Amino acid sequence: MSILAPPSTETRSHDTGRDRRRTIAAGWAVVAIAVTASAAYIDFAPTTLFDGLDSMAGLIERMLPPRLDDPGRIGVLALETLLMAVLGTVLAAVASIPLAFLAARNTTPHPVLYRGSRTVITFCRAMPDLLFAVLFVRALGIGVLPGILALALHSIGMLGKLFADAIEQTDAGPREAVRSTGVGYVREMINAVLPQVVPAWTANFVYRIDINLRTSVVLGFVGAGGIGFALQDALRGLVYPRALGIVCVILVIIAAMEVVAILVRRALLTPSVNGPGRERLSRIVFSVTVAGATLFALVALRIDPRDLFTWIGPSLEVFTRLVPPDFTAVGWDLADAVVQTLAIGAVATAVGAVFSLPFGILAASNVSPHPTVYAAARAVVLVVRAIPELILAVIFVAAIGLGPVAGACALAIGSVGFLGKLVADAVEEIDLGPLDAVRAVGGGWWKTLFAAVIPQVIPSVVGSTLYLLDVNIRTSTVLGVVGAGGVGFLLFEAVRTLNFEFAGAIVVIVFVVVYVIERMSGWIRSKVV
Repeated sequence: MSILAPPSTETRSHDTGRDRRRTIAAGWAVVAIAVTASAAYIDFAPTTLFDGLDSMAGLIERMLPPRLDDPGRIGVLALETLLMAVLGTVLAAVASIPLAFLAARNTTPHPVLYRGSRTVITFCRAMPDLLFAVLFVRALGIGVLPGILALALHSIGMLGKLFADAIEQTDAGPREAVRSTGVGYVREMINAVLPQVVPAWTANFVYRIDINLRTSVVLGFVGAGGIGFALQDALRGLVYPRALGIVCVILVIIAAMEVVAILVRRALLTPSVNGPGRERLSRIVFSVTVAGATLFALVALRIDPRDLFTWIGPSLEVFTRLVPPDFTAVGWDLADAVVQTLAIGAVATAVGAVFSLPFGILAASNVSPHPTVYAAARAVVLVVRAIPELILAVIFVAAIGLGPVAGACALAIGSVGFLGKLVADAVEEIDLGPLDAVRAVGGGWWKTLFAAVIPQVIPSVVGSTLYLLDVNIRTSTVLGVVGAGGVGFLLFEAVRTLNFEFAGAIVVIVFVVVYVIERMSGWIRSKVV
């Protein structure tokens, strides 16, 4: 009789590593097949992006030199765009705070409230902000209020989730200490939880203003206020030099806002050598500034504070017309548009990831081979991030024609700015020990890169790329409004023709698609990262 010895720890570890490598290889094979099939579906050839760049360069040549025919009006619209972003983010933050306490597992009073709050947050995040803007314009008319409400409602999807996640990560000790004094639920949250989450909430709030500024630029395309209306007017009239002048103004505003955001984050979130007093003063100054900017926005945009509540009735009248959704009209055209949306997102993410990795590495201060290279790469990432994808889609449509290829090219370019920054940040946060070790044995820049840098950032890059896919699929749902393919054209055409039941069916389909993609990408990130 023979007794088989159990496999050693080393053998089990080897088998586990081999299984993991097989799983990763299978995953890459699935990704390659999906991207190839997506590219074939929308007729996106490997050289399409470069051909699009040539056509876009020709269009930009026709735009030169840029000009501003009415600087005063453009300045007013630019200020309007900035104030819309600030006010929309403030409203979203105010609504997200109570929602986050209900949506956090460790602070929600009841499981039903937890699931309901999470559903609201997911819905706000899954629905495109431009769709919210279209519906609010239909309910309230053309103006800045629909744009502000659209920004606020969509921002709840991000801020509510991040705020709730921050609450779930708090230490339970302070809560138990406060609870032992016999105070109620509200006092417990204010005294024990709120002080722990304020830094994370502040960082999320500042970052969301940056995002909303980019978003508010394009809301004018559907009549929701801001400088986007002037840009669309110039593009429709084929007055390309004026359009480029407006784009330059947009770039300056967004770049300036990014610098301000960096300074604010450093002032509020970096530990001060002068102690808690300096940090407390910085937060007070920030709070007073936000409050002052909010009041100024209400006055400058001529918004009656009562309008922030009275919009609910007219808007519900329009939103409820989407129900019940009419799926009887769902045919091949809609199925084709949905598949186009998925294909655009997949192709754009793949192309963007390929170009983002080198740009992100060169834009990392601890790895870039020369300060000039670092500055140039950072400038490229900043400029690309500053141009909203919808504007890039307009340019590509004008350059290479209508269809999903223009949308894929636009999102691919935009992805370089989005993912390039995330890659650069990830590289700057790696452990420098392996780099020093490779250099100590005579390894050059390339050897250091492949032996010590890339292995450390791969998990972060994979996670960021999956998040980018999620974002790109959401964005591709609205590119159809400018003729860049996807389901957006059918959706906005249904709203324009008052076919709300069919629009409701499209909204349900878009929500399901985006939700499934979000859940899948989250599951993959949990397994890989």
